[in-house]
Amino acid sequence: MLNSLRSALAVPDIKNRVGFVFFAFAVFIFMIHVQLPNVNIGAWNEIMKTGTFFSFLGFLSGGALQHLSLVAMGITPYINASIIMQLMTVVLPQLEELQKHGGEEGRKTIGRYTRWLTILLAGIQATTMTLTMRHAGVFYDTSLLFSLYAIIGMLTGTMFLVWLGEQITEKGIGNGISLIIFIGIVLRFPQQLGQTFSLGSRGGLNIFGLVIFAVLSLVTIVSIVFMYQGQRRIPVQQARRVVGRKMFAGRSSYIPLRLNNAGVISIIFAISILLLPQQALTWFGHAGDAPRYVQLFSHFNWPANPSAYALAFSVHFGPNTLLYNLVYFGLVVAFTFFYSAVVVNVRDIADNLKKSGSFIPGIRPGQPTVEYISRILVRITTMSALYLGVLAILPSFQRNLDIGVSTLYIGSTSLLIVVGVALDTMSQIEARLAMRDYRGFIKK
Repeated sequence: MLNSLRSALAVPDIKNRVGFVFFAFAVFIFMIHVQLPNVNIGAWNEIMKTGTFFSFLGFLSGGALQHLSLVAMGITPYINASIIMQLMTVVLPQLEELQKHGGEEGRKTIGRYTRWLTILLAGIQATTMTLTMRHAGVFYDTSLLFSLYAIIGMLTGTMFLVWLGEQITEKGIGNGISLIIFIGIVLRFPQQLGQTFSLGSRGGLNIFGLVIFAVLSLVTIVSIVFMYQGQRRIPVQQARRVVGRKMFAGRSSYIPLRLNNAGVISIIFAISILLLPQQALTWFGHAGDAPRYVQLFSHFNWPANPSAYALAFSVHFGPNTLLYNLVYFGLVVAFTFFYSAVVVNVRDIADNLKKSGSFIPGIRPGQPTVEYISRILVRITTMSALYLGVLAILPSFQRNLDIGVSTLYIGSTSLLIVVGVALDTMSQIEARLAMRDYRGFIKK
């Protein structure tokens, strides 16, 4: 692998692309520390402690939310916009036609729609955050003009990250948006390691627990790689064809169905749904200090002491409770089936096979082919859904196990993203090496 890496860096084109990626990483890290002016960081840290929803958003933004920088919202609005557009292509026939038969121009049009939707979602999120911070005393300047400045600043920061990601995709290696999320997650690792070493220097580190953590992490990473690269290959036979005066013999191929078609999307959906009620109850529990639009909801059949209900909710439905993990597991499984059905269009696969004169041995074309592929898809999706569900509740299991390594935990979402992006980037480097007769990273 090291020899292949040296060979890759010896190619000027690949060397320049890798250098541009690291330059973009440096720009992103710089932007994390460009803070909004006139803010009270102490008051903002108190708000961050009121719920785990902000911690989740902070993890996706690479810590920019904790610093309250211009890129505090991170790339989350673009991710949401991309998911919505992907779902809309299934609902709206016009978008589906544009995606299938629009070619390069169609993809550019969908990309333009995605960016406009990103601006809309980022504007809503920036407005909500600004109103919350304004009424919570985070801003020293509470004028309407400064609030408008904060909204425009955070909206611009998100669109800048979108532009930076597109530049990485065009001039670097790999998917730029994924790489920005990747570096945002990796930036948190040194802090966790530093806390662990500091705990060990004070004699508060359990060596046996650290070994258990290392073994669990290794097993988790290996399983993620297996599920990410695993395929169910359906054999396909192409019939003989006569083109003009030539006859082409039939050939064999296969349809590769990925084991994990949902990726990390199902976990993000599930955790967002679980954390939003907790954060809302936290706001309602302090309705006197909350923004006016939150206080309005507290007048509709709300008990005299809503903070008691917020406390009871956190006790009986906290991240480490059995009920929370059962609901979390069920949501991940359900969203995995839903998103896999959206991503893999079985009807289109069967139609394309029929149009190309191909067939699955022993299966008739048309509806029987649809039913056969659907059965296989349900089986592999069941396995991946159960795996993702177990992976999602693994951090809670580790915390309840109490192995004596409190500063480290196996983040299922972060590991899925980091491993997936790393494999994609390595595959692209391998493809560029193959074009120059270099030996790739991944052994065949």
